[in-house]
Order: sequence, then C-alpha cells, then structure tokens
Amino acid sequence: MSWWWAGAIGAAKKKLDDEDAPPKYQSVALIIGVTGIVGNSLAEILPLSDTPGGPWKVYGVARRPQPQWNSDHPIEYIQCDVSDPDETLTKLGCLQDVTHLFYVTWANQATESENCEINGKMFQNVLDAVIPDSPSLQHICLQTGKKHYWGPFELYGKASHDTPYHEDLPRLDVPNFYYTLEDILFESVGRKEGLTWSIHRPGLIFGFSPYSLMNLIGALCVYATICKHEGVPLKFPGTKEAWESYHDCSDADLIAEQHIWAAVEPHAKNEAFNISNGDVFKWKHLWKVLAEQFEVENGGFDEGGERVSLVEMMKDKGGVWDEIVREKGLVSTKLEEVAAWWFADGMLGIEGVLDTMNKSKEHGFFGFRNSKSSLVSWIEKMKGYKIVP
Repeated sequence: MSWWWAGAIGAAKKKLDDEDAPPKYQSVALIIGVTGIVGNSLAEILPLSDTPGGPWKVYGVARRPQPQWNSDHPIEYIQCDVSDPDETLTKLGCLQDVTHLFYVTWANQATESENCEINGKMFQNVLDAVIPDSPSLQHICLQTGKKHYWGPFELYGKASHDTPYHEDLPRLDVPNFYYTLEDILFESVGRKEGLTWSIHRPGLIFGFSPYSLMNLIGALCVYATICKHEGVPLKFPGTKEAWESYHDCSDADLIAEQHIWAAVEPHAKNEAFNISNGDVFKWKHLWKVLAEQFEVENGGFDEGGERVSLVEMMKDKGGVWDEIVREKGLVSTKLEEVAAWWFADGMLGIEGVLDTMNKSKEHGFFGFRNSKSSLVSWIEKMKGYKIVP
C-alpha cells in the first residue's frame, strides 16, 4: 500500500472517529424548572451554536414528564420533584459535570409563609445535591421577580416601594419567599470557594409555557379563543387603573439572555439585576393587538360596568374549552392546565409598576425587546404548538 493511500485512509478514519466521539462542551447547564416560562426559553437558547459560553451541554429538570412542546430542544431531560430531598439527591447528585445552575422554578401556596417554606426547601434540596458533587460548578443564576419590591400578592399595595424600582432598594418588612431564596443562596455559595451568583428580577413575563403558574399570555390567548368561539366581544377584565396606566414587561427570551450573560460575564458576578424589555405599554393599546390576533371584536374597557374576574367568568368554561380543543384539533389540554386565571386577574387589576434597567446596562447588558412585537411573537408560538387555534 502506498504511503499516500495509507495517509488518506488514516485521515478518513480520524474524521470518522471525530464524528463518533462525544461532542466537547465548554459549559454544562442545569436548568431547574425547564418546562416553565423562562426555563423553556433557556432550553431553546443555550444549545444554539452562537450562545456565549458555549458549546453548552444542557440538563433540564421538571416535575412532570417532558411535554411535546419542550422535547424539540436538544437537552437531557430529568424528571424530578425537587421538593423531595432524597429524589433530588439521587437524580441530581450524580451530575458531576455541571458548571452553571439556572434556578427558574417555584411552587405556589395559599400564604406567603407557606411559600417561604416550600420554595426554600426546594432550592435548598437542589443546592445540597449539586454543590458538593459538582466540582466544576462555577455560577448559580437565581430568578426571583419584581415582587421583591412590592411584596407578595396578598399584601400588594400595602408595603410597596415607590416606582421605578432599582436594585439597591432595601427589603420590605414583610414575608417574601424571594428573600428566603436569596438568604439560602448567600449561605450556600460560601460552601464552595470561587462559586459566584447572580439574581434576576423580571416583572410581568411575556413568554410560552402551558405549564407556567404565571403565564399571562397563555391565559389571554385562551380567553380570546373562548370569546371568539362564543361570539362575544373581548372585554378587558381588569381595572381602569390597569387599562390606562403605563406598564413594563419582561420577554422570556430576553430574561434567558440576561441569565446567560450573567453566567459568563465577569462584571456581572455577585449582583442582582432587574430585567424588563426597556419600553412601556398601555393595556388599552395592546388589547387591540390581542383582539386582532384572534379576529375577535375588541370589547375594550367597560366604563359603566362592574369588574368581573376571569376566575368567575371561566369557572364553568371547562366544557367549552374541551369542545374547542376537539373542533380545532388542538393539543389535548384541560382549561385549568393552560390558564392561570387568578394570576391574570392580579396582573390586570393593578396600576403599572415600573423598574429601571440602568444597573444592567451599566454592567454591560444591552438587550431589549419591543413589547408589542413580543406579545405577537408569543401568541404565534401558542398557535404554532396548537395550544390555541
């Protein structure tokens, strides 16, 4: 055999070996809450070839089996109930290659003291499983939210800071599970030398996740779909203050981008950041956009009528939704699975509360979104995955 032919065979064999070899990753992410509204965005963005810090290997953790709308992402899905310390240790303690932890989940209870207890236990279970057994762990991203500044839902308006909110405002003297999570984070990172953290505080999130407890876009899409099906106008179910005032929101992809930026950017370490789109909107303007997207009459705000909550309006609409799902060939869901009416009522019942993105920009994050375009894009995604027609 001539030398050049042997060389060609050797080169071809090396190429095949390289193709068969497992990919080499620079970073390994563990997303807790991967089917949530921001977790789903992280699962989509992290594996992309041009994502900073990459190439990324991604583990995604959620309590329920992986849904179809999340299975398109090239992640290793782990079904795990992180409220169970033994299950969490068994399933996450073996992931010794994790470099970055993204904690973007929560559980909702009847009172804030109960929220503090269950959410604190969940976060502690994860940290107890991951920190001791992941020698490469570099950074923890913790997502909380704007309730850091205006308190839990049950106390809204009674203890809030003045808006616009900035990150240096002191904690309110009220129970808040966000404070519980922060305290656990600060104590836990001290267990590993060189481990850094970042905290991310979005407001109202525009995004996609039929499993999210706080997915306003999903609820509005379902509400508009039912109005169209029943041939009635799409009336704004909130207050006049909410209808007329300025609001800001946080695009789920933008939040994910800030998480990733903070995870790999040295100047972002050990800091808390607000994250909003960078513009403002009024519901009186976006309501027209919502109605157009579903080709339903815009009923606007009824100046003379009494407010009727979505919880009340939708309490007997389960059969209507079942009928729509059958007729339109949608993904099989129950009404209570795809719409958090209590959350929608809360968000459409408050005067706008704004934050500032100055600190984030001063540290080097310049991402932004057009909130109107964000609304349309997430509606299109809901339609694309056949959650709504």
